[in-house]
Amino acid sequence: MCGIAGILSFAPGRAPASPALVAAMRDTMAHRGPDGAGLWDSGDGRIALGHRRLAIIDLSTAATQPMIDGDLALVFNGEIYNHAELRRELIALGHRDWRTDHSDTEVVLKAFRQWGITCIERFRGMFAIALWDGAAQEMWLVRDRIGVKPLYWAMDSDGIAFASEIKAILADPNRRRVVDEEALFHFLSFITTPAPMTMFAGIRKLEAGCWMRISAGGHVVHQRWWDVLDHAQPRSLSEGEWAEAVAAKLREAVAYRKVSDVPVGIFLSGGIDSSTNLVLFSEGEGGPVRTFSIGYEGTHASVADELPHARAMAALTGAEHHDVRLTPQDLIDFLPRMVHLQDEPIADPVCVPVYYVSKLARDNGVVVAQVGEGADELFYGYPGWHQVVRLERLNALPVPRFLKGLGVSALEAAGHGRRTYTELLRRASRGQPLFWGGAEAFSEPVKSSLLSPRLRQTFAGRSSWEVLAPIRARFLDKSPEPGVLNWMTYLDLNLRLPELLLMRVDKMSMGVGLEARVPFLDHELVELAMSAPESVKLGGGDPKRLLKRAVGHLLPDEVLNRPKQGFAIPIREWFLDRLGDKMRRTLDEFCETTSLLDPAGVRRLFDEGRGAQAWYLFNLALWWRHHFQAGDQPDNRERHPG
Repeated sequence: MCGIAGILSFAPGRAPASPALVAAMRDTMAHRGPDGAGLWDSGDGRIALGHRRLAIIDLSTAATQPMIDGDLALVFNGEIYNHAELRRELIALGHRDWRTDHSDTEVVLKAFRQWGITCIERFRGMFAIALWDGAAQEMWLVRDRIGVKPLYWAMDSDGIAFASEIKAILADPNRRRVVDEEALFHFLSFITTPAPMTMFAGIRKLEAGCWMRISAGGHVVHQRWWDVLDHAQPRSLSEGEWAEAVAAKLREAVAYRKVSDVPVGIFLSGGIDSSTNLVLFSEGEGGPVRTFSIGYEGTHASVADELPHARAMAALTGAEHHDVRLTPQDLIDFLPRMVHLQDEPIADPVCVPVYYVSKLARDNGVVVAQVGEGADELFYGYPGWHQVVRLERLNALPVPRFLKGLGVSALEAAGHGRRTYTELLRRASRGQPLFWGGAEAFSEPVKSSLLSPRLRQTFAGRSSWEVLAPIRARFLDKSPEPGVLNWMTYLDLNLRLPELLLMRVDKMSMGVGLEARVPFLDHELVELAMSAPESVKLGGGDPKRLLKRAVGHLLPDEVLNRPKQGFAIPIREWFLDRLGDKMRRTLDEFCETTSLLDPAGVRRLFDEGRGAQAWYLFNLALWWRHHFQAGDQPDNRERHPG
């Protein structure tokens, strides 16, 4: 696990790729790679690559990056879990000149030499890759199937810069910082920016499951190389056989993610997902597994205390358990660091406990941790999804869309235009699915009320459906069973997971130099889960029915039957304390200084006590202050009077 950066110049004689700048880019990400730093350049001003190392596999100096193999140069962030099998296959094919004992980085290089870019289809892992092919005079940028690892880029007529984090690209003193207002518009819907946008105009992120090929002259080819629906294969299996298949694939996924030359632990809540990780990880271990949990001081109605459940599960498996309770002051103290690590607003308050549990693990000697992201999306674990399924069944009744539209007009006339049920009816009247993702922040009418008058005019007549429409089109074109549940899973696999949940894990864990692995998002398990019929996953409406049947023999009944609690933070209660005052002051300043939000709309959130929604805007304001207010870059009010 590492941080990567680089520059490819399209005009090396006029604008050479600067090794000094790449070194500066690289070292903005020292937290991602505290174990070493490397730099390579082509010598002719064409390309320079930088790398920060977090040593996980093959700790020797021979495995350092950038790694060069003849005319190939590579920087790589992530892990290839099946690297040992691939190495054996490559040796059998005649590749016998190896400089490392078991480096997965060298496997990537040899695999590319053998199979070209199609080698990535053989990789089982998480990765962001930048590979320069000197013979072909082209560079490849690749992001893994699910988007566990991020990769950002910025291109102009002189060249392209890329990095694992936006702050590395911003290390170029000539790069202007300007808010991408379209990204902001969609951020208010999804509490993150959907790829390929970022909140910085001119800086993009590579979408999950995609690659880019950039020629030395600047010609770009962009392609989606993996889509789960291309691999969803309907099978004639009983429910019991599906459960057995899921159990076997999950056991395999966890076993792959145990491979490490440094200590590995488990983030443990005591729920089904993390407890399954723990039990499967413990199989074959000679000593106790280290587990880590976060709780909160005091009692909070909005967040149940999971520490007793985590401690009980740790005791049951003989784990070496560690936990800590957070206070509102911990959150306030962490805010500057949080914004620095996020790079762009990731307005999920769970960033806070993810950081602290990662720090707890690192402070106790663990360098790799397994996390439970993905299980709810694959196995129907969110209680709110049940309600969506019921509503979609009602929506499927033969009611003409124009009548639904009349209902929307009537609700708006009655003053209910901002209500959730009105928004859902509005979508139904337009023939859109009701589900727009598992992290919706503001409905379109509420979003409009929050935008400044200038932006309200700019985005008049638009909605964030335009982000979802291409995903919906792929789903309808490819899905063998285009039902409600599969749509929800597919959408979250394409938006919420790669750009929100996995980014909060990546940025917070790597902020303390800890690698997070995600067994439930092993691509073979994801493909299997998407192949299962909706009837098997829905069952009688029991959340995670298929997963529970798959792992029921591993877990005690109190874990299997405990209602889902989720990894949460008592934002509502803390909002009523000092945090609320800080949020209000920060947002007042933001509204006064920019022309992005409407002060009246923001005040209404506070007046209505909507602490969670106020947090989304607070995160935005903190980000703007960190990246714009302290510097001399123009803000958007100066560029767009209004």
